[in-house]
Amino acid sequence: MKFRFIDAAKESFPVSRLCQVLGVSQSGYFAWRSRPASPRQREDLVLLAHIRSAFARSKGTYGSPRVTRELQDEGLEVGRRRTARLMRENGLKARQKRRFKRTTDSHHAFPVAPNLLEQDFSAERPNQKWAADISYVWTNEGWLYLAVILDLFARRVVGWAVSDRLHQELALEALRKALAIRRPGKGLIHHADRGSQYCATAYQAELRKHGIRISMSGKGNCFDIALIMRWSRPSSRA
Repeated sequence: MKFRFIDAAKESFPVSRLCQVLGVSQSGYFAWRSRPASPRQREDLVLLAHIRSAFARSKGTYGSPRVTRELQDEGLEVGRRRTARLMRENGLKARQKRRFKRTTDSHHAFPVAPNLLEQDFSAERPNQKWAADISYVWTNEGWLYLAVILDLFARRVVGWAVSDRLHQELALEALRKALAIRRPGKGLIHHADRGSQYCATAYQAELRKHGIRISMSGKGNCFDIALIMRWSRPSSRA
């Protein structure tokens, strides 16, 4: 295994250095190079060509189980472990497709507030207008949901919360953090979309308890919350 790695990396690094790092002798490596390939190694080379072809057809999204099925459908006798080993040794790692995650559920029975902003995202002072949104971030562990509260005066995040599940408490946690940090006076306008998280009874009650005026986007009108969406969506800042 170490000699194979050295052979694959020798174009980028000196053989002497590779042998030193891996704790093998140069003479051992060159002796290994001079040996004729075994029948098993020759079979691996043939299988690797088929694996690379199947992997390329999938645009790099197939892991060893699906690649194995592809090879078996072609009539090749190969098991998943062997396929996985060859893919691992040759750096063929599947890319997981990132699916669109819906963060707004407007199909609910909660009351909807009027649009007080009317796409006027300017503010003359802090704690005059807040905007809220829920976004999503792809990580090695999967999707994480991010709820943010943005003060429109300085375009500054004043409250946030993160979770691996999209639920009503996520938005409420971000709001409570913003209220604790800023302690706004009465009359602040809170603007959000018509998602169930913002129309929920507990969220609305928290806003009213602090004398906050409730504003919501028009139905199906993304421009009513365009500012916060541009800021919070990862794809818009890439």
